[in-house]
Amino acid sequence: MLPVAVVLLVGTVFVSVYLAAFHAPRPHELHVGTTEIGTQQEHLRQDLERAIPGGFSLETYADESAARQAVQDRSVYAAYVGEGQLLYGSANGSSVTATLTTAFGSVAQAEHHDLSVKDVAPAAAGDTRGLSVFYAAFGLVLAGYLFGMTTYQVAPRLQYRWRMASLALFGVVGGVLIAAIAGSAGFGALPGPFLPLALVIALMGAAVAATTMVLLRLFGSAGVSMASILMLILGNSSSGGIMPASYLPAWLRPLSDILPVGVGVRAMQGLSRFQDDGLTRALVILPAWVLGAVLVLYLKDVFRREVQTALREPSEQRQPVSV
Repeated sequence: MLPVAVVLLVGTVFVSVYLAAFHAPRPHELHVGTTEIGTQQEHLRQDLERAIPGGFSLETYADESAARQAVQDRSVYAAYVGEGQLLYGSANGSSVTATLTTAFGSVAQAEHHDLSVKDVAPAAAGDTRGLSVFYAAFGLVLAGYLFGMTTYQVAPRLQYRWRMASLALFGVVGGVLIAAIAGSAGFGALPGPFLPLALVIALMGAAVAATTMVLLRLFGSAGVSMASILMLILGNSSSGGIMPASYLPAWLRPLSDILPVGVGVRAMQGLSRFQDDGLTRALVILPAWVLGAVLVLYLKDVFRREVQTALREPSEQRQPVSV
């Protein structure tokens, strides 16, 4: 009965989380900008609230140039510059584009204008729907989960330093492969600079693998299920690869800024289309996940064993000698 219960638990969590996240997605305080001020801005705010209650958070910019820059570095997802003109980025995906054009279409209509849109952050030619980053990340996360799960099963007695060397090798090779396949040299879905992309992807893969290893070492076979729920289900669903975290339920939204998948996906998107948005955060959070997991594994596999050996040696020396 145990395998039945475990598999059904994981399957139930998967279905529940993904349906909660994506069965009826709507934005929650999605950041948008405007150059309008005073009464015009207040009318804009009211029109957006009527279109999607609680759906938008409005930022003010001095001119069209500043608003354009904010869309291009993803400080906001779109900017309304008056008289029916909307700046947006199709690289955010078709769902976001549909939300924005519908909501601001009603705004323009209220101002007696036809909506005029300008794509200032276009999607890559190899990623017109903006979903390739999700599939690239999902593949690497799955590989990291499998690596973390099998490394102790295949080589349970492997020395710590060699296990960490294999973790580093997995991260580096995985980063290079995914960056090459999805980047400009491959499908063109992630046209960012190769080395930074490979670095972020490598760190993300290593973080997932190392966390899986820690959960397996701390909780045994139950850690495998815990890792699948944390990294594969919660991590991928909250990553923002399908649609931004602003579309997620309130309880799922914060995970996008904490778990390795969400942090890595945002940096991959930023490197490719949004002027390095999320890169600094990724270079801080992802190494923290890796180093934290490596430290726990050291305490579990090396330090604890050395302490046990040191405690056992004096007792062995005190054993009475039979004559």
